[in-house]
Parts: sequence; structure tokens; C-alpha cells
Amino acid sequence: MKRRDFLVHGAAGAVALQNFPHHLYAGTVAKEASDRILLGPRKVSVSRLAMGTGTNGVNKASNQTRKLGVKGLAAMFKFGYDNGVTFWDSADQYGSHPHLREALNSVRRENVTILTKTHATTAAEMKADIDRFRRELNTDYIDILLLHCMMDDDWPQKKKAAMDVISEAQARGIVRTKGTSCHTLGALKAAAAEPWVEVDLARINPAQEQMDAPPAVVLGVLKQMKAAGKGVIGMKILGAGALRDRVDESLQYALAHSGVVDCFTIGAENQDELAGLIRKIPAASVRG
Repeated sequence: MKRRDFLVHGAAGAVALQNFPHHLYAGTVAKEASDRILLGPRKVSVSRLAMGTGTNGVNKASNQTRKLGVKGLAAMFKFGYDNGVTFWDSADQYGSHPHLREALNSVRRENVTILTKTHATTAAEMKADIDRFRRELNTDYIDILLLHCMMDDDWPQKKKAAMDVISEAQARGIVRTKGTSCHTLGALKAAAAEPWVEVDLARINPAQEQMDAPPAVVLGVLKQMKAAGKGVIGMKILGAGALRDRVDESLQYALAHSGVVDCFTIGAENQDELAGLIRKIPAASVRG
């Protein structure tokens, strides 16, 4: 294996960002935040960059909802949309559904892809969440619905009732594609092995910040997911803010692994940050 392949494909583990080897991760064709990706077996169209709404997202609030409010966050979604970023990442836990609903007043629903997440476990909880989420978002369907924050190795057994309800909703056209967000290595491995999972939201960055395992180990599991035909969305690209001073390196790392990380979500906290990400992604993808 060539040295570049050894590093880029993850065998070297975490990367020292102070002397980041940009030339080893440089692509030959610039990638854009607005690139269209067909995600997972259902081929759901998403932009390469998703607009996240869950920085420090707990108790129905996040940095985005607290700082910007409904109108301000909706305006940022519209700015992203006008710049080709049409993938909107939300969750019940973040309290961001009303903000997406407001943004939908200024764009056509079919032109954006909405992801949201549920903590439901029982069938009754899951049915109630799907109905409530659609009311809160003011939409007939949810593009991507994920079981939120899986941590147990045996989550497929514990979440079986909720999974069955989501499958039924998918058969009725209420959910387009389904999967998990994972927060432990055991849960991630379970998602790779579980046929029900079509899309996974996985933590990945070069410095092992807020991750489930060393990057090399995580990338190995993501390769298994891709081999099984699943879609992979990267998260914690900037390590939940810990890598804010290493944006170019973190972006380049994610972009260099586009063979296993189809797209990624980042929670910009204002329009300038979002504009910066949109500008930096193509430059980072080819930086030598």
C-alpha cells in the first residue's frame, strides 16, 4: 500500500493537525457544499453539506435555536438554500422543527431534504412522534428519520417496536429512508450489521474529538456500511466545536474520505459561519 493510501484510508489513526499533511489528502477535482449526493439504497438526493441545528442540542434547544430564534435560523436556512445547501438536519431533541417550518414558507418543500431524529422506543411513542413531527414541520412526509443517539450494542432488539413502525410509515410513503445516529463503537457496529438501517449518522474527524473510537477504527466500520449499500452522513466534523481553529484540515479530512462518508452535517451558528463553510469546502478539497 502506498503511503498516501495508508494515511487517507485511515490506517494511521488520528492525525496531528499542527502539521497536517494537506498534500496527502488533496483531491484532483474540487468538491462543493452544493454537490448532489444520492444517499443510501433509496437514493435520496442531498447536498454534500447539511445545515445542522444541534450544537449543544439538549432539552429542546441548541446554540442555533437559542442564538438565532425562529426567524433568524429560518433566514439562515434560506441563505443556505440560495447557495445550494438543501439538506436540513434537525431533531426533536434540538427543538428545531418550528425553525424548519418557518423556512419552508420561503422554499418549495420538494426542493429540500429534511432529516430528523427520534428517541422513541415503543410503537406508541414512535407513532406519536411521526405524527407530531409532521405537524411541527408542516409536511406530509419526512425524508430521513433516524433513531437518535444509539449507544447500546443491542439497540436493534431494544428498538424493534419503533423500527417496525418506521418501516410501516416508509411503506406508506411517510418516511423516505431510515436509520440511526450512533454514539458508541458497539452501536455503530450494530448499525453496520443491521439490514433495517439504510442511513447512518456517524462521528468522524481527524483528531478523534467527540468520537466513538480512533478514526481508523471508525472508518473501517463505515467501509462495512458502504459495502452493504448503506448511506453514511458524517457528523462531529469539527469535533462539536473543538476544531473550530482547524476548519480547513477537518473539512479536507472528511472530503478525502468521500468514498465512505457520502456527505456531512455541520452546525453553523450564524450566516457568516455558513458562508465560510460553503466557501472553504472546495478550497479544502484540493489543497496541497
